[in-house]
Amino acid sequence: MICGAGNEDASMVRSLALVYTLAGAKILDVSANLDVITAATEGVDRAFELLEEFDAPPKERPYIMVSLGMPGDHHVRKSYIDPFKCISCGLCAPVCPTDAIPYDFHIKDNLEAFKKLGATFELQDQSKEIVTKELCIGCGKCSNICPKSDIISYRNSEFELRELLPECLAAGAEMFELHASVQDDDITMREWSLINEINPHNMNFMCLDRLNLGNLNLEKRIERVRKISGNRFAIQADGYPMSGGEGDLNTTLQAVACADVVNKRFNMKRDKRGKLKYRSHGHNKNVYIILSGGTNQLTKELANKTGVRCNGVAVGTYARKVVEKHTESLDFWSNKTKIRLAYLAAKELVDINIREFSDE
Repeated sequence: MICGAGNEDASMVRSLALVYTLAGAKILDVSANLDVITAATEGVDRAFELLEEFDAPPKERPYIMVSLGMPGDHHVRKSYIDPFKCISCGLCAPVCPTDAIPYDFHIKDNLEAFKKLGATFELQDQSKEIVTKELCIGCGKCSNICPKSDIISYRNSEFELRELLPECLAAGAEMFELHASVQDDDITMREWSLINEINPHNMNFMCLDRLNLGNLNLEKRIERVRKISGNRFAIQADGYPMSGGEGDLNTTLQAVACADVVNKRFNMKRDKRGKLKYRSHGHNKNVYIILSGGTNQLTKELANKTGVRCNGVAVGTYARKVVEKHTESLDFWSNKTKIRLAYLAAKELVDINIREFSDE
């Protein structure tokens, strides 16, 4: 369950952690924010208080994984709308999946009239930004729909990892994920080495897609990752990052395709007739793969139909969508009826994507 690398809304994360812990999610992926990690832990604690009452089966606590991003990676960027260039067309707010852009903002309805008069237009509060940073996940939908290319840009979150990572572990995190869909291989490997130095005993994840790297560089990067981590890592095979709002097969296709590339290079070998076959499970050369990016209720079904093996499915945008009508209620935390309805919707999604993993 991906709460979101850029999602710093602690209240939202708390509710999602509650619902998806009840539903049986194995890992909660949250942003590198100490308040958010604490909120996720509170959600897990609340879920365990309700297990018996909700007749939910006994579960182990989900791992809390903190997402980090290389500068330039889309997972950790924040949208910035230039208030002096915005034309107030209103197209961006409806497509924002997290309501980070308010519907009612009108920066300068009469700017053109000001210009004709030769007047200087100034915002009353130039320090106020349009986009709510805590909610923005950097998905890019606002800039894709914006009619002008120079209005919306992105700012990247930058962390001092050597100081931040131990604090995250102390707050309750157990794993780290590095979003590294950027070209610079050497800098990426330095960050990865640091993560493994600070968290040497648990699994760490690296999220990669083929958009910037291509198949060959993707494979080369995984080789370097393995030299540093041995078998103590997993690759999150990203299809179209943060695109899982739709529940169709086409949306999830690229995640399965990305996993197929990794499988053929690392988890398969040719038999005597030259046919590619999977190596046995648990083979020391195998790479663990998690599907992500456009994942939904059909992801595992498509992987099964195409014979693409994976070790899990990370669902973010779609997972938030199926429960949001319940979790966005102001009284959600104390309203057990709404918690139950959200739990049932989440459980259906989890059950579909976790099915048969133990048999593969």
